[in-house]
Amino acid sequence: MKKTATALALALALLATVQPAQAGTPDAGLARDSVRTGLSGVPFYMVMIDRFANGDPGNDRGGVPGDRLVNGFDPTDKQFFHGGDLTGLSGKVDYLAGLGVKAVWINPPFRNRWVVDFGAAGAFAAYHGYAITDFTSFDPHFGTAAQMRAFVDKAHARGIKVFFDITAGYTADEITFDGPHPYKTLAETPYRDADGKPFDIKAVAGRPDFPKLSVETSFPYKPIVNHPTLKKPDWLNDPTLYHNRGDATVFEGEQLEYGDFFGLDDLMTEHPRVVAGMEQIYSSWIRTMNIDGYRVDTTKHVNDEFWQAFAPAIQRYAVAQGKKDFFVFGEVYSGDPLLTSHYTTDAKMPAVLDFPFQGAARSFLAGKRAAELGRVADADDLYTDADSNAYSLTTFVGNHDMGRLSTMLKQDRPGMSEQEWLARVQLGNELLYLWRGNPVVYYGDEQGFAGVAGDAEARQDMFPSKVPDFVDQDQVGTDRTPGDDNFDPKHPLYKQLADLAHFTAADPVWKHGNQVLRLSDGDVVAFSRIDRESGREYVVALNASTVAKTVDVPVGAAGRYDRIRPDRTTALSSGGTIRVTVPALSSVVYRSSKPLPPAATAPKPTLALGNTTSDGRTELIATAPDQPYAQATFAARVNGHWQVLGTDDAAPYRIYTKVQATELRVVVKDRQGRTGSATLSR
Repeated sequence: MKKTATALALALALLATVQPAQAGTPDAGLARDSVRTGLSGVPFYMVMIDRFANGDPGNDRGGVPGDRLVNGFDPTDKQFFHGGDLTGLSGKVDYLAGLGVKAVWINPPFRNRWVVDFGAAGAFAAYHGYAITDFTSFDPHFGTAAQMRAFVDKAHARGIKVFFDITAGYTADEITFDGPHPYKTLAETPYRDADGKPFDIKAVAGRPDFPKLSVETSFPYKPIVNHPTLKKPDWLNDPTLYHNRGDATVFEGEQLEYGDFFGLDDLMTEHPRVVAGMEQIYSSWIRTMNIDGYRVDTTKHVNDEFWQAFAPAIQRYAVAQGKKDFFVFGEVYSGDPLLTSHYTTDAKMPAVLDFPFQGAARSFLAGKRAAELGRVADADDLYTDADSNAYSLTTFVGNHDMGRLSTMLKQDRPGMSEQEWLARVQLGNELLYLWRGNPVVYYGDEQGFAGVAGDAEARQDMFPSKVPDFVDQDQVGTDRTPGDDNFDPKHPLYKQLADLAHFTAADPVWKHGNQVLRLSDGDVVAFSRIDRESGREYVVALNASTVAKTVDVPVGAAGRYDRIRPDRTTALSSGGTIRVTVPALSSVVYRSSKPLPPAATAPKPTLALGNTTSDGRTELIATAPDQPYAQATFAARVNGHWQVLGTDDAAPYRIYTKVQATELRVVVKDRQGRTGSATLSR
């Protein structure tokens, strides 16, 4: 994010016009608290229904007799249904509650195209749930609507929220074309309306006057519908509601949005009928199943206009149903925070999965230094806007697509001992739970599952597996293998995760406190979490080295800092730092005995322009001298009215915006409720 010459010149010009707050300015009305949702800091558990628990063998074949190419059931093949279901999941709610889980995210539960058969090239089944044909009913391999509602009710009774994984940009592959169909670009073959006139699909996205389309004239390839009544709701059978540009061959550029993803039928999400249809589908499940949120697959494969309509509409509907904390987060598979933050700001998604954190955490835990974690923390301000920020992100260290952290660490550090392997995985759990955001545990990680790769290789059965490649796999911290039953509450990773959940639930700082990076040097990362109510500072330090490390960590409070994890000792603050020794492959947590000291006077902030990002956002930077804790709310005067852009509660106080305005303002509020402001005028 380099500062451009134009931005620098403008910054210098605006700095000359910085004005202190004038009498009558709306500081009290603009000063906000940094956003925290009801889900902030809540531990999630991601589970694939088919691989978790088989409570009803009667639905293993989806109610259809025959071989695996008919019903998709083959427990010996990692690419077919294995028998896990909603009855089994319901039977393990106590197991999840014992782990400290507060939200369960399940893979898409809707009816799928069961089998794709390529003949001599092989076959696979949609056990994972991502080849949906019927968005209005649950796949019979998993169970019935009554069984789903019973699971949701049982989870709620134990204080656990339920999230559905959903797809909104594609369906199962039922549309074909005559002959080979590689992707055709928009420049090569633009879309045409029903009269054959070309139009720019980006320009008309979401508009009510979207052109009428024709199977014969509108698309690069003429779509052929194999089963004209297969999909539900019925509007999904209309072939003009799909992009029909052929299979994506690369997952970048326009192919991300318009190409068929591994052959799946790519919906024309620019079309208002598709927007309205998806809103109706996913509103209905809130009403009928009483669920608490959605994880949205392949978010970056869909145009912004769709999300700008869909996400707010779903949340409004949920609020109308009495669910004010209904939460939606998207999958943006990228390690670039500039891209991932685009979807929580411009595209209006409330949150995304934190892939940048995952990559940095893997690097750190593999002993490749803490610098990447420092860069992730520094980029957190990219996510700040009026209704969300980095504290809403869902963090993880491995998942069902890329694989498990345990596997990655084996790849990164071949030959390490079993003891070191376990210690590094445990360190990853400490980082996951103590860092800002909502930690997500991938099912089986609490039992030490590993494997050899991602995707199907990382989707082992929790019940005794019959897959030959799984049954002899090594697991972290146990002599068990996936060939055994793996619901052991005495497993060291289960016990550790339960302890972390209890530790973080016991103090609101882990849900609502801000995060300030203190140190990312060599093998040690240290950060503070500060409770805005009590003013006490919690210092977390983690060491990925195989030897102990002693570091001086900057702190904000005076007096004594007590170690509260893993056991209790004392360190004394001295000159604004505490000297901390972190054992090898371990973490420590300290808490100040006193709150951060109040400033002598109310805030006297400054405001300036900083960098211009490559995606056109302008950085606004505020300072609050001599304020140990403050919250900076940025605003812009738009059409004569002040529009809040977002609130940052950790220095350096920053926001990144595309809003064009003649006046920009920052209002800084300290912990005592005193405010001060500064304005930039163009």
